[in-house]
Amino acid sequence: MQRTDNRPNPLVMAVSAMLVALVVIVFARLAYGLLLPAMRTDLGLSYRQAGALGTVTALGYLLFVLLGGLAASRWGARNTVVFGLAAVTLGFAGLAVAGDYPLIVVLMALLGFGTAFSFAPTVSLLATWYPERRGVMIGCMTAGVGAGIFFIGLLVPWLSDFFGANGWRVTWGIFAAVAGAVGLLVLLAVCDPPASDDADTARPPSADKWLIYRNPRVIIMALVYGIIGMVYITQALFMVSYVVESGFDETIAGWLMAMMGLLSVLSGPLWGSLSDSWGRGNTLSLAMSVVTVAMALPLIDQSLPLFVAHFFFMGCAVNGVFTLIQAASTDQVAPRYIPIAFSYVTLFFAGGQLIGPAVAGWLIETRGGFPLAIGFTCFWLLVGLFLTQRIRRFPADVAVS
Repeated sequence: MQRTDNRPNPLVMAVSAMLVALVVIVFARLAYGLLLPAMRTDLGLSYRQAGALGTVTALGYLLFVLLGGLAASRWGARNTVVFGLAAVTLGFAGLAVAGDYPLIVVLMALLGFGTAFSFAPTVSLLATWYPERRGVMIGCMTAGVGAGIFFIGLLVPWLSDFFGANGWRVTWGIFAAVAGAVGLLVLLAVCDPPASDDADTARPPSADKWLIYRNPRVIIMALVYGIIGMVYITQALFMVSYVVESGFDETIAGWLMAMMGLLSVLSGPLWGSLSDSWGRGNTLSLAMSVVTVAMALPLIDQSLPLFVAHFFFMGCAVNGVFTLIQAASTDQVAPRYIPIAFSYVTLFFAGGQLIGPAVAGWLIETRGGFPLAIGFTCFWLLVGLFLTQRIRRFPADVAVS
């Protein structure tokens, strides 16, 4: 365990991590859905071209997330995060002025590349600096995602109204400015923890990566993270459409999403704090149970009260599940291996985000509509619940030391 004296101010670290999550998850990954209609109209893109842009960002993240963890173990997590934020800033700035489709494809891929070098190393910084409070610290970071979703839900429509057809370009430009400022903040205010006194400095952590990749406890954590990634992105993409198709106004669906985003701001830190005292496995099992019940509610009846309950319970728990899996995965290895282990489990999360929408969309279009797609996610959540029972029985010592 790292020494606990002379650590950076936890508030500064938490705010820095929240802002990193805001930039690389909300701006670089989730905001595209809001900007897509205006971009498609202004650039004359087909729906296939527009969909491909979202896919290349996800692929950029998937392909480079392991490399991001290895880079953090060699260069230091802070330097890796700054490098990733610089790449994301360049991507945002390019999107603000680009008009050529092949160039836009490259820039969208650059957003995924930068995210791969930023998100996981930031989590590893929090887990290594604050091992006894890693649940609440990582929860504060995930709160940035919920706050960011609410923020862009207000900002993007306002900029579109104010700047008209150029609103989407102005939005990408603002994202670039914020990302550059966050990169500067991380460079000035964040530092890497000192090497453990018992670390073998002659052998870099990346040399032992296959000990981590093959470890059963790490693999179980990765599978659970992949399941929640698949469920979360499927819910985010299709549940609003399910509400609308069930006969309710789009405004109502939008407010339900906003409620979920606001609740998720608090849920990450609260679940993380609970896990620091009650245990990661116990808390994760409870949070996964809440998410499973929330996903099953619209299968019972497509009434407004059950849709409200779905979004309410998802807001209360889904960010907590992210927090708990992220914290639990860092519990399994010694501090020097955290960037590699967390990048590895994040690879499964990214894979779930690619597979989930494809399967759910196919089920909706060809095999019976939304209920079957929601049932598909519930089945995998039950698998995840079974795996969390294994996590509850993990021994207290690390799997790879």
